[in-house]
Amino acid sequence: MDKIVVLDFGSQYSHLICRRIREFAVYCELVSFDISADELKKHNPKGIIFSGGPSSVYDSNAPIPETEVFNMNIPILGICYGHQLIVNNFGGKVKRVNKEYGSSLLSIDNDQDLLSGIGESIRAWMSHGDEAEEVPSGFEIIGHTQSANAAAIAAKDKAVYGIQFHPEVMHTEHGIKILKNFVVKICGAKQDWTMEAFIENTVENLSKIEGNVLCGVSGGIDSTVTALLIHKAIGNRLKCVFVDNGLLRLNEETEVEEMFKNNFKVNFTSIYAAERFLEKLKGVTDPEQKRRIVGEEFIRIFTEFAEKNGSFRWLAQGTLYPDVIESGVSKGPASIIKSHHNVGGLPNWLKLEILEPLRDLYKDEVRKIAGIIGVPEKLIKRHPFPGPGFAVRIVGEVTPKKLEIAKVASKIVENELDEAELYDKIWQAYATVGDDKAVGIVGDERKYGNIVMVRVVDSVDAMTADWTRLPYGLLEKISNRITNEIEDVTWVSYAISSKPPSTIEPQ
Repeated sequence: MDKIVVLDFGSQYSHLICRRIREFAVYCELVSFDISADELKKHNPKGIIFSGGPSSVYDSNAPIPETEVFNMNIPILGICYGHQLIVNNFGGKVKRVNKEYGSSLLSIDNDQDLLSGIGESIRAWMSHGDEAEEVPSGFEIIGHTQSANAAAIAAKDKAVYGIQFHPEVMHTEHGIKILKNFVVKICGAKQDWTMEAFIENTVENLSKIEGNVLCGVSGGIDSTVTALLIHKAIGNRLKCVFVDNGLLRLNEETEVEEMFKNNFKVNFTSIYAAERFLEKLKGVTDPEQKRRIVGEEFIRIFTEFAEKNGSFRWLAQGTLYPDVIESGVSKGPASIIKSHHNVGGLPNWLKLEILEPLRDLYKDEVRKIAGIIGVPEKLIKRHPFPGPGFAVRIVGEVTPKKLEIAKVASKIVENELDEAELYDKIWQAYATVGDDKAVGIVGDERKYGNIVMVRVVDSVDAMTADWTRLPYGLLEKISNRITNEIEDVTWVSYAISSKPPSTIEPQ
């Protein structure tokens, strides 16, 4: 299988490069920028991509790859900071400029190779504070913007290319086409990365593990697919445990039990622990602390179960690649956005070994696998839900009152979207509540009640997202239902921030 390797220099978009390349069936892997040239050669890449990053090439501690990496006779594409690395390495000059962030018009000066088939100009997404002032000898300018003369450069004899913009984000027109030009045309990589091949390889590898596996299942697509792949590999050596932590969607605990018992032939146990979790969260307002508390309490329950119910060597989780990236434990220098309970919340006293067969996949890839292995369509299309549940959808302390408001309001949002035949067309939708309150009028009387915020977003992989432009009539219906059916709510707001700069979840 042909492979493209992305060197991660700390951009929050680094993983998106891999994600976009996988979209056209070429395997792509992210590695740290400081990988040695010898180690990189072992990957046998068809091409190398330098990601963006927050540093300047002139910083004393700037992340810079080994010089030999530039001289491996393998095609290289530098993006943003990676572009500046190429300019600097080959003898050009980089200068500090006023930070450019947002969409710019990229004019194409040479539509061969990298920029072929995209027209005379495109809107390209910029996010940089440095740019190329002098192009290295042997390079030509193949694209420019009004503010950046050398926004795209090429040394075709070396097969080395640099672009100042980010083709991996959706805001860049024909960005995937540019990446595909590099990967397929320039690098010559074969498009043979499929989920069928992933399933076959994963099951084969899992079948070689020794000992029993305890798999924590939430009823979500990630943990369900994890459990089914492991069961396919090791059969009854797998035990699935569902923990009702009291932080789930309305009536979800019943739905999960019914789904596993009616659809999957796996060993399944349900544990009620709502009071434990709520007691641990009492008085806690910091979101990172909430995530750690929820993560550690899950582990305590799994550990207790393992000690009481036989010998288990492994704890399996439905960890995905975005979880790893956002928790700051990836292979590169990216900063922590938020600790996911199943990554950043794992305690150091855990005795079980962690098994994460989906750790290198994205959500849409998991959904493809789910369809292949026979997961019910209803579950495949179900909206993502955070592992810590409403602990991170409730702003401030988690109280029984706020929990009830968030659960019921979220159910109303989902029901109305379903009624409008929009539920399956959007990525995620829910309602959240915090400590803010506002005056309302109920029965001609003044009432001081809670503010509910509705959040509905469109996305592909949860790492970037845009707020959904719902019809005004639907928003009105959702608002009326929430204020009429939930006694303590007086106002309903609608979140119109995209990711970035916001996140999908409020905490």
